[in-house]
Amino acid sequence: MTQPPTPSTGSITYQVTQGVARLVIDQPQRMNAMNLDMWQSLPLCLAKAEADPAVRVITLEGAGDKAFCAGADISQFGAQRSTPEAVKSYEVAVTEGNRALQHVGKPTVAIIRGICFGGGFGLAMCCDLRYARADARFRIPAARLGLGYAYGGIELLYRKLGMAPVADLLLSARILAADEALRLGIVQSVHADDFEHAVESQIARMAGNAPLTLQAVKRALVELAKPESQRDSAAVDQLVANCFASADYQEGQSAFREKRDPVFKGE
Repeated sequence: MTQPPTPSTGSITYQVTQGVARLVIDQPQRMNAMNLDMWQSLPLCLAKAEADPAVRVITLEGAGDKAFCAGADISQFGAQRSTPEAVKSYEVAVTEGNRALQHVGKPTVAIIRGICFGGGFGLAMCCDLRYARADARFRIPAARLGLGYAYGGIELLYRKLGMAPVADLLLSARILAADEALRLGIVQSVHADDFEHAVESQIARMAGNAPLTLQAVKRALVELAKPESQRDSAAVDQLVANCFASADYQEGQSAFREKRDPVFKGE
């Protein structure tokens, strides 16, 4: 007798250490595929990180060594995408999760090991930066599954990668190795044996920078991703003004003169 599929029990775990909110896509038995609950919890985790003054950088990674995220958890499709209403609800959760990741007010970094496919690829591209281990593999398999790829998703990829790479990814549905992903700008760095140390060093350097400056830069990036008519440059200008009026600005100057590392407090 055929056994029923194992229930999907994944979650997004959340932990803050040394100024970094670490979000982990935790369903390694399914290559960290995202189920509905996980999509719905992602905006909540991001809002929690944004509201925490101790958090300066947000990272997103997959549990274990085999995958960042394999995309949607297809084991749920029978129950969660069996009617037009259910399909719509699921797509809203995916859209809101991706939008929250794009628009969160603090820098985001995807830490990628192993498989980064489909919806996982989309999540990674919603982050500001992507660091990959040498064994990482990237793919958008929609054309092999008969799925339509939403305009908003293609727009995001086009804006970050350009026309030809996006056409290649979507029309071929092929798998890209980490070195090609680096060449195409999908990731910003690739590391082999020193991956964990290299990534942690890069994140620690970022988290040690002035929080108000990081937030001003991030807001500018969010605004630049919008159509020109919808950009709020005044909001960015205000955040920049806050930097110059801050105690951290004075600390940065003092540290430079004294040839020491600055100690920023976000004030």
